[in-house]
Amino acid sequence: MSNTELPNAETGLPSDAEERRAIPPVICYPNETLPKPDLPRYLAARETAQKTDEVVVAPRQAACFRVAAGSFFRITSVEGAQVGDLNLWNDADLSERFFSGKTRALHGTHVTAGERLWSTLPHLRPMATIVADSLGWYGIDSYGGSVHDVIGTRCDPYTGNLLGGGHYHHCCHSNLTRALADELNLSLADAERHVHDVLNVFMCTGFTRDTGQYFMKASPVRPGDYLEFFAEIDLLGALSACPGGDCGSEHTSDSAACYPLLVEVFTPESTALDGWQSPARNGYDGSHGRS
Repeated sequence: MSNTELPNAETGLPSDAEERRAIPPVICYPNETLPKPDLPRYLAARETAQKTDEVVVAPRQAACFRVAAGSFFRITSVEGAQVGDLNLWNDADLSERFFSGKTRALHGTHVTAGERLWSTLPHLRPMATIVADSLGWYGIDSYGGSVHDVIGTRCDPYTGNLLGGGHYHHCCHSNLTRALADELNLSLADAERHVHDVLNVFMCTGFTRDTGQYFMKASPVRPGDYLEFFAEIDLLGALSACPGGDCGSEHTSDSAACYPLLVEVFTPESTALDGWQSPARNGYDGSHGRS
């Protein structure tokens, strides 16, 4: 490096600092070639669908539900502003589960109608496609916040203990663990290893512009708002009604106003999706460079 490029002794800034900062970004995963969901076909099938199941998730608790491939499920705020943490698994193979990091890389920090939830490696295929979002109008606000994020992990008792001490058991991680253990008759330890990073349904979040910290703000969700999905494979889901309520002040609390969430399953007529098949697992040969 030439002397003119050395950092200033007082400021630490090299002479070309602004030039380096001005380099334009490159999208890591251009998604123009992603397989596109056939939304018109899905929505036509939805018109024929009848409600076949429902689960009410109590405040500060979680519950499991199942959705067959080719059916739909809807998450609705029913009594007050409430966010939820969603986990999804292949109903026949818990090792295939929702991959929030890759979903974020492919679609962005927040997801909405027309975008998909992708599964873990080595499967990497669509698990569910968002077909309707009553909060799709929100967009990105002046703080950089938006709804339905895939950037947060889930509130958990370990981080709570690390930051403040104590043992709080109704955080989303523990809620999901208990629900999965009960659903599959597993020990808590066995269930916990399957709980994973979530889709934060209805949660309004972003990153601060000055420090880059993850932030939350009061969700714009109101009773009647919903997020609806098409199940691309047979799904086992678990949804936690977060103990932060609308997450306008804190996300782990016994004092925040919390409300139930409703999960409804809708099954279309048997002929509505004639010829449709679940997406195949990813086509990579798995050799990792060795024959």
